[in-house]
Amino acid sequence: MTAPTGAPAQGSRSVLILNWRDTSHPEGGGSEVYVEHVAAGLASRGDDVVLFCARHVGAPATERRDGFTIIRRGGRFSVYLWAWLLRVFGRLGRPDLVVEVQNGVPFLAAAYSRCPVVVLVHHVHREQWPVVFSRPVARLGWWVESRVAPLVNRGHRYVTVSDATRQELTELGVPRDQISVVHNGTTPPLPGSPLHEPTHTPTIAVVGRLVPHKRVELALDAVAELLPEIPDLHLLVLGHGWWEHRLVEHAHALGLHDHVTFEGFVDEARKHEVLGTSWVLAVPSLKEGWGLVVVEAAAHATPAVAFHGAGGLEESIEDGISGLLVPDERAFVAALRRLLTDPSARDQLGRGARHHAMRYTWEATVEGFSEVVDSVTGPVGRGGRSARAVLDDGTIDGRAARAADAGGDANDSQGGKRGTDHRGDQSPEDAPTHSDSLR
Repeated sequence: MTAPTGAPAQGSRSVLILNWRDTSHPEGGGSEVYVEHVAAGLASRGDDVVLFCARHVGAPATERRDGFTIIRRGGRFSVYLWAWLLRVFGRLGRPDLVVEVQNGVPFLAAAYSRCPVVVLVHHVHREQWPVVFSRPVARLGWWVESRVAPLVNRGHRYVTVSDATRQELTELGVPRDQISVVHNGTTPPLPGSPLHEPTHTPTIAVVGRLVPHKRVELALDAVAELLPEIPDLHLLVLGHGWWEHRLVEHAHALGLHDHVTFEGFVDEARKHEVLGTSWVLAVPSLKEGWGLVVVEAAAHATPAVAFHGAGGLEESIEDGISGLLVPDERAFVAALRRLLTDPSARDQLGRGARHHAMRYTWEATVEGFSEVVDSVTGPVGRGGRSARAVLDDGTIDGRAARAADAGGDANDSQGGKRGTDHRGDQSPEDAPTHSDSLR
């Protein structure tokens, strides 16, 4: 990622961002891409930016990237405890602003921060909780997200990525005038990069984490139904997650051995190659805050098919212009059939998709988020002390570290470097009983 250019602010604010992962995490996704573009953009404008997130195997505890600092502590459960602990002990500095990224489970930073907090919410997880968790846990999680978090963050600024999520936040009691919409950007193909033409074989792509609420089963079912009409149809599934073995079993039960490829976690080059060569992108997800991959595919003139009512997908896809939005599973299959068998419809939507994608840039995202930050802190911060400075002149209290580790970081054995396929046996923290499965 290259930091966007921009005039640095006079002076320097100290900005602390709390997120559960970074993009190097093997299960990092669109939310992390958004956060790191914002972090790099703020840093390019003169702010001292620190991103705090969970550790994973192969990642250093501290790293400097694109002008900002990454500090990694804890795991999927304990990252929230670590954030609280290090803030209380002063090991994350005295920032002028905290940006809390709320992915279902909140950090509740406003409860222990003496500075303004901006809460970034990609989407509300009302539908995901009961899909992933048992009823008691789902009810508790939704209560924390829908009741506790809005109460703790009362009076603080919110940012979201779609009008759909803003509406959901207002239904939770967040005043509409406290919520700013700052859309995702997209990265156009690099100058000189190879142009990817659609394959001769009819190909559907599914890209994302393999978890229940992404509903990849619907794409598998669609392929099975369409095969009699399109016998050479192939489905490429990019991404991995703890639900992958269930999907592989489902594909085998449908007899799709020769018509589905699970590629696991791939690098950016391979992802864009698939998006550029596929005939259509299928997005059967129950809900998305925006759907970054939709606009990435659109930049390659690849239209998408998704569902009405799936959050921000109703904005990242212009129905009938850049893709198709459908009401139910039957219509999902019909839409895929249409784009696979009607070249003129596919080409028309592809042209519309590329035009639609050009409207969204990361420079505009950084500009919009910076305006929110300026409205909260002013162009120049109070000169708070950054977490990087604190870490440079001392170590974390050993008792505090042991207390946080007692929460358990066994999941770190399941992590790894970005671009590596991390499939394998499930550890207890990879099971569908944690917040990691929500997004």
